[in-house]
Amino acid sequence: MAQMNRRVLLKSRPQGEPAADNFEITDAPIPEPGEGEYLSRTIWLSLDPYMRGRMSEAKGYAANVGLGEPMVGGTVGQIVKSRNPKFREGDFVLEYSGWQSHAVSNGAASMKLDPNAAPLSAALSVLGMPGQTAWWGLMQIGKPKAGETVVVSAASGAVGSVVGQLAKLHGCRAVGIAGGKDKCDYVTKELGFDACVDYKAAGDGLFKAVRQACPKGIDVYFENVGGAVQAAVLPQLNDFARVPLCGLISQYNQMQMAPGPDWRLLLVKRVLVQGFIVSDHFAEMQGFWQEVPPAVKAGRIKYREDIVKGLDNAPAAFIGLLKGDNFGKLLVQVSDDPTRK
Repeated sequence: MAQMNRRVLLKSRPQGEPAADNFEITDAPIPEPGEGEYLSRTIWLSLDPYMRGRMSEAKGYAANVGLGEPMVGGTVGQIVKSRNPKFREGDFVLEYSGWQSHAVSNGAASMKLDPNAAPLSAALSVLGMPGQTAWWGLMQIGKPKAGETVVVSAASGAVGSVVGQLAKLHGCRAVGIAGGKDKCDYVTKELGFDACVDYKAAGDGLFKAVRQACPKGIDVYFENVGGAVQAAVLPQLNDFARVPLCGLISQYNQMQMAPGPDWRLLLVKRVLVQGFIVSDHFAEMQGFWQEVPPAVKAGRIKYREDIVKGLDNAPAAFIGLLKGDNFGKLLVQVSDDPTRK
């Protein structure tokens, strides 16, 4: 076991796009678990767009990271020392330890993982928060019907890729929007979407490209991006369309709000737009567990991981995430995964 706890702290709050000097990498003594606690070593760290909001001073739906504190984030770890009878040394756990190599927990919010049921990293992607986000937003807000057209932005990402595959399983036409030929080819050829619009290649012709891919209009738009993509999609929504509002990654680094879309279109078309935070619904995921894990095991839902090795590389990887540099679910491998060959 390492002699120190490697941590990535929030050194300063970014003004616009985060930079390397907003983070500080430090070593601290490995903490000792108290009575009823355990110590885990982090194996996998999830990097997600919501973390940009936690770096800000602006009030959000959850507490912001304090200056000098470790960055937050979902993790998979292995218990190395335990004083909690519910957790044994060697157990693998899904937890929220953040950007550090070791953490102490009382286990109240931790979940044991069976490495024989699925790869450990899947607990942070298709079987974790991203997969649950995709399922909840599409099924509970989008309410797709067979024959409808479902469009999802950031379609090659951890959330968007699952949205489109679920739409196909429910008899819909699935159209993705992604940046670059490689990502679009992956979305159509590997994941089975009916079409994918390359917003980088389309440029100013994005509206037309979306129209060509969706000749019958759009019934469900799963929103992950905002900005120019949103502006091209909204006028093409059909009457009574539904818009699960999951994220607006194109706007997270903006210091001032850009001019918005013509919301009159949403009124005229009687469109439902509903923002949601998946953590509000973790207790209501029975349908997710019934549908998604079996589909993943059977190969009907596929997923891709973009793995960065080493905690020290987390800041650069996160900065790239906000620019769309990742291809698939972005994970940091903090330490060895003994279950992975």
